[in-house]
Amino acid sequence: MTMRNQPTARQMRLGSELRKLREAAGLPAKEVAGLLGSSSAHMSQIEAGTSAISEERLRRLAAHCACADEALIEALVTMATERSRGWWDDYRGVLPQVHMDVAEAEHHATSVREVVIPYVPGLLQTPDYARAVFSYMRPELPESELAPRVEHRMRRRSIIEGEAPTPYETIVHEFALRVRVADRRTSLAQLRWILDQIERGHTTVRVIPTDQDGFAGAGISMMYLGGPVPELDTGLRDGPTGVTFIGADAQLKQLRMLLNRVQEATLDPTASRDFIHRLSKEL
Repeated sequence: MTMRNQPTARQMRLGSELRKLREAAGLPAKEVAGLLGSSSAHMSQIEAGTSAISEERLRRLAAHCACADEALIEALVTMATERSRGWWDDYRGVLPQVHMDVAEAEHHATSVREVVIPYVPGLLQTPDYARAVFSYMRPELPESELAPRVEHRMRRRSIIEGEAPTPYETIVHEFALRVRVADRRTSLAQLRWILDQIERGHTTVRVIPTDQDGFAGAGISMMYLGGPVPELDTGLRDGPTGVTFIGADAQLKQLRMLLNRVQEATLDPTASRDFIHRLSKEL
């Protein structure tokens, strides 16, 4: 079977979940490989996401590991057998791999919770706002590289703009809403766009006001993506080396706790909407 030179984050997550099943059953990789009629090397490749696994082998693996969670098994089978291209595949070789991984993770999520402090969250950015951020942070980018980044960010919005939008809840700081990344026109259009998405009813925005006591999370940027089953929830954290994907149970629990703690510092959704409306009037 062909080896993957650069597995996607989703393919690596499938491999790690299969490894969890095996380890929970207390079975060594060599034994499971023998039960599947495979080799230890191939089993390692499957668990690393560099090699695919068939539905038949996956179901046999789950049976040998005494996994009785049918919903989890079906979700893993879907991950293993999906073959259709996503719109993000258009950007392979054009943008860094992480752009595709994030878009694919959002596409498959059943819900999205996000905290972004320095900027308006990417899923709510207008084209002009996104262009201003990208061009400021990467002034060396030529138009041939800047334009695909802006276009990709706009296409990510499909999860909240389609006929069956994904429930989306985000926390944004007052600072991000007030700062003019470009000019007054861009800022006003950005605030009005956020208000339009709130009015559509599928997006919840919570604002952290600058005068809020007890908020020490100015450096936090994270996303929590609901999976088809809780075991397949995914977390994303921004850090010094870029985006980190999180799938370990303990880390996901910690991420949920942090999200809830940040939310305690926000205005409720109605007050947040009114707050954004007042800001738009001030511009």
